[in-house]
Amino acid sequence: MCQKAVGGPFATICPVPKAAFRVTRGAIAWFASSALARRGFCRDCGTPLIFDYPEDDGLGVMAGALDRPDLVPPVVQYGTESRLPWFGHLPDLPGSPTDADDERGYIPRIAATNRQHPDHDTADWPPAHRG
Repeated sequence: MCQKAVGGPFATICPVPKAAFRVTRGAIAWFASSALARRGFCRDCGTPLIFDYPEDDGLGVMAGALDRPDLVPPVVQYGTESRLPWFGHLPDLPGSPTDADDERGYIPRIAATNRQHPDHDTADWPPAHRG
């Protein structure tokens, strides 16, 4: 379920007590992913944000939605039965920076019209349509 919810091989979820969690801008949109749980996402850009059991005292914040996900390294793995068999081999594969193969210049064009929230706070959100 987490793989489908985030469109990736796994979800990195940071447990947070609900009493310590605050939305500082905008509002979270919710999808009832089952009869027991719901998933929160940004209604403006679609970014997955939260996994929640409404009756529980805690919730899970998606690390990839944080401005600094490098500051919250994982400490435990759940759902290892769903681990994709190729995942452990990723460090062995060749790698390159995102812009290494951008012959058409997509990256600067995407950056100039990006509608997803950047990895830092902004004065306004969502941005006015650009381009």
